[in-house]
Amino acid sequence: MSPAITYEAALVFWRIVTQIFFREIRPRGAFNIPHKGPVIFVGAPHSNQFLDPLLLTLEVYRETHRQVQFLTAAKSLDRKAVGFFARLMGSIPVSRASDEAKQGTGLVYLSLDDPCLVLGEGTKFKTEFVPKMQIMLPKSVNSAVAEVVEVISDTELRVKKEFGGESGKGTTRIREKIDEGRENGNKGLAFKVLPFINQQEMYRGVYQKLKEGGCIGIFPEGGSHDRTDLLPLKAGVSIMALGAMANDPTVQVKIVPVGLSYFHAHRFRSRAVVEFGTALDVPAELVEMFKEGGNKKREAVAKFLDLIYDGLKTVTIRAPDYDTLMLIQAVRRLYKTPGQYLTLGQVVELNRRFLEGYTHFKDEPRVQKLRTDVLKYNRLIRDLGIRDHQVPRAQKASWKTLGLLVYRLVLLMIWTSLALPGVILNGPMFILASIISRQKAKEALAASVVKVAGRDVLATWKILISLGIAPVMYAFYAIVATIVAVKANASLATRIWTPFLVILALPFMNYAALKFGEAGMDVLKSLRPLIVALIPGQQRSFDKVKAIRVRLSNEVADVINEFGPKIYDDFDQFRILVPASAPPSTGNPGVWRRKSSVGQVDAQGNLLIHPMTWIDERLFGWSHSAKRGTSAWGGNTPTQDSSRPVTPDLSDDEDHGDYDHAVNYISAYEDASRHKVRSRQGSYADLQRLRMTATTQPSASSGSNDSQALHMRQGSRQRKQSLSDLIPVERIGSVDRQETFEDMTTSLNKEASRQSSGA
Repeated sequence: MSPAITYEAALVFWRIVTQIFFREIRPRGAFNIPHKGPVIFVGAPHSNQFLDPLLLTLEVYRETHRQVQFLTAAKSLDRKAVGFFARLMGSIPVSRASDEAKQGTGLVYLSLDDPCLVLGEGTKFKTEFVPKMQIMLPKSVNSAVAEVVEVISDTELRVKKEFGGESGKGTTRIREKIDEGRENGNKGLAFKVLPFINQQEMYRGVYQKLKEGGCIGIFPEGGSHDRTDLLPLKAGVSIMALGAMANDPTVQVKIVPVGLSYFHAHRFRSRAVVEFGTALDVPAELVEMFKEGGNKKREAVAKFLDLIYDGLKTVTIRAPDYDTLMLIQAVRRLYKTPGQYLTLGQVVELNRRFLEGYTHFKDEPRVQKLRTDVLKYNRLIRDLGIRDHQVPRAQKASWKTLGLLVYRLVLLMIWTSLALPGVILNGPMFILASIISRQKAKEALAASVVKVAGRDVLATWKILISLGIAPVMYAFYAIVATIVAVKANASLATRIWTPFLVILALPFMNYAALKFGEAGMDVLKSLRPLIVALIPGQQRSFDKVKAIRVRLSNEVADVINEFGPKIYDDFDQFRILVPASAPPSTGNPGVWRRKSSVGQVDAQGNLLIHPMTWIDERLFGWSHSAKRGTSAWGGNTPTQDSSRPVTPDLSDDEDHGDYDHAVNYISAYEDASRHKVRSRQGSYADLQRLRMTATTQPSASSGSNDSQALHMRQGSRQRKQSLSDLIPVERIGSVDRQETFEDMTTSLNKEASRQSSGA
């Protein structure tokens, strides 16, 4: 079988797996992917071990049908399951010195006169080290590493640079730790011996792949981690790009930064956004410096690595700590008005902009006060047992509230009964996957110096364990079913077909149970606010928290309006005001309305997908939208004073370390009576308006120009490139209506890329 067929077969398999594990996977900026020529995809943060390269590869192939070969740790390829699939995907093995580290003999400490002189107590430097090898200190001093340049004796060796860099902070930390140890009777620190690994063969393979116009994928942080910020980048990606162009001037390598943002990354049925940034060219002057070698080569590598890091900053969210990330998400939830949904991509972009603004102005008194108030508000709603998106519609309890609670309890029992068979049958697999993955996370945490809780390996092991257990479990159930058929004296044909029918039916039954279970979980999450609302005396607390939220929302908007233009020159032009991902459903309200792009149901919803919304509106008549629909795209938004408790969306817990659910509201239009539409950053929704306008405006040459018009998509279609989120609606409105969709999209995307690069 040819490698191409093997690769595509593997992609089909992994697409099925990822679609089951993730509830939603959204690409963003896919138009930035080059369709030809050598490309290095640089991904970050590496927060979901083996799933990160899978998602990146799948999205690149879906958009361009280009194959990406990832650099994978040789240690990972030695694992049976991981190595098998990695080789199917054409992964390039990379040996890492840290994977082959060995415990050194004795203890070490630093010379008081020379921080580059390492002294030993009971050490055997002569037999354990040679120049170019590395010495690594323990985790208590951040696993500082230094290259050995000279082995003087068994108790003395010299390193190339100070541990932790030339700033001296690492040296100070090491000396303090050694002094603490001496007070406890320890004469120094334990250490590990890292071998020297020649990567020339790996680089030659990468250079050849780029020369052939192929695609390479790499996560330059090295290993995976679960931190909120990026780790320091390794120089390998810079050497690959510069080396390939230095070896062959005809090779023009492009660097595409890729950001991966997860919403509860380690959880089953979570969400992910894969964002592709603007492709970076390799500066010719850096290639010339690289050719000169020596210090010039090192300088070129460092400068280009800085450019790559700047590119990654445009597609990643880099919070310095967990508390800051929680604050940013809380502020983003407050910066909205019920009416429109945000896409996953827009949630990521808003979080990124808020984080950038907060980092820049965090010492401002007004920002500090807002931080304190927001954290206090979060504690209040947590104590009340409700979530932020439920606060605006929290109303005084009535018979409707009680009726809704009873109805949802009945609905929960229905979904539970439908999901229960699948839960029972798959229970052993879920339990084993959870137990083993947590054990693997503990092992990974113990062996790592950068992980916080080891969550980056949980999802990977859950999938690998499930893939291993599922066939065994299905075979067991098939055998049990066959035994039952034999005991029941079934016909010979029934006995023969029973195991095959069971194995074929189980995947479909389990998938149905999965969907029923999701609907049941949505109902379950909605019960607590209803129960709280029925508790006597809660109305005063609800009124208080609603007033606080209104005040905070206004304060957030004022702070953004004040400080936003100070950090963004084009703040008003590129301000995110409404979503632009998918058009609304059209036609009369009904059961068969499809889901929107964010996983929700348009207007009153789809009975078969999410019956709660549909029946809530019709059975209890909470708002006038039961008659006319509440499509956010059509501008008929539910009013702020809607009397019903909010219909539960697909949100997860908002107090966890990942993002809360992506579906939130944001202000879109001025008051309809003013007939004034606000400027907004848009793409698909704005094109939809152009399409609708084009179909309603009379044209003298409509017949001759029909082939050039913007049409609604019908039936199956060939995938077209998407329009950048950075293009304002005014620019879209000024395009030539006679220009083809493809040409217009390409032109606008190039224009947005130039403006982004210029900024």
